[in-house]
Amino acid sequence: MTQSFDLQRYIQQLETLVNVDCGTRTVQGVAKIADILTPMFEQIGFSVTRHHVSDEAGPCLEITNKPNAEFYDVMLSGHMDTVFPEGTVAKRPMSLDEQKIYGPGTSDMKSGILSAWYALQQLSDEERDRLAIVVALNCDEEIGSLYSRTWIEEMARKSRRVLVCEAARTSGNLIRSRKGNAKYELIFNGVASHAGSALEEGVSAIYELSHWALAIKNLVNLETGTTMNVGVIEGGLVVNVVPDFAKATVDLRFWSNEEAQIIDDTLRAMAKTPFEKGASVEVNRLTFKPSMQPTDATQVMMTIVSEEADKLDIQYGWEDAGGGSDGNFTANVGTPTLDGFGPMGSGFHSDKEFLLIDSIKPRIDLLANVLKRL
Repeated sequence: MTQSFDLQRYIQQLETLVNVDCGTRTVQGVAKIADILTPMFEQIGFSVTRHHVSDEAGPCLEITNKPNAEFYDVMLSGHMDTVFPEGTVAKRPMSLDEQKIYGPGTSDMKSGILSAWYALQQLSDEERDRLAIVVALNCDEEIGSLYSRTWIEEMARKSRRVLVCEAARTSGNLIRSRKGNAKYELIFNGVASHAGSALEEGVSAIYELSHWALAIKNLVNLETGTTMNVGVIEGGLVVNVVPDFAKATVDLRFWSNEEAQIIDDTLRAMAKTPFEKGASVEVNRLTFKPSMQPTDATQVMMTIVSEEADKLDIQYGWEDAGGGSDGNFTANVGTPTLDGFGPMGSGFHSDKEFLLIDSIKPRIDLLANVLKRL
């Protein structure tokens, strides 16, 4: 299956994938990406099964060279959605200069999916026969794999190891661990009253929120890496009415899953004893992604990757990343997981997103050589 690499062809294929509005909530856009990828993988001899996980999301793709395998030697993980709203492609379609490729989803993570497709073609017939490989592409990673998590974990439990094809860092680093994260919605209810003639009859939901914001600040532990941020607040109607409603959205990041549970227990305990008499508080955890921590089995994989990167004279290192990926889920079910096997890029989730052109071929070769070692 090995063939010479044509960079211009890669760029043209990448443009086809990038120039589709496929934010998580643009369900038809994600489905269109699946429609593009399905014949590509079938063309190289892989079977493609489409999974429907929710009416609120696009399809997931299970792509394998061994449809009847009970276990896979390796799972390549990726996602087809982006964070960008419909209309983004019309405003800034894919573009490039001599060093970089720009556009929504170039490095996060259409290039990673495409590179996996190329890497699989570097395997010999004997290697393809020996290895049971599954490529798991989900539809909603950018909202925390809300609908596809169960499917991803099921795929990971059937796999001996997972390589996530998210972008490598611009330093060349791959990722050995990722922080876990959660998002909370806090709803504060009080009692409305006229601020001029009946202030004492009111219970301010905004005052209650303010107490919570300061209490949350005190829960931050920079030494252990447990951080919280009250990122969005809303509340009140008009200035002369004591507000009976307020809401806050809070971001939690952590290395320790145990500390995350302590935070969750603390927030729920606080809700039982509001600061303002007469107020009530509702704590809703919207998303939760456990931390991805290295194990002895992960270290064995890291050694293989490092050896292959050295052979290719690739600049690399191993990074502990603050952001999450589906690797958090696959590692949490006990499957050794490494991340960052896509080409090098940065500017994720912004109009500054880019992919380094010179990294495309070396990173395809690295992934292919690691697969050959398994």
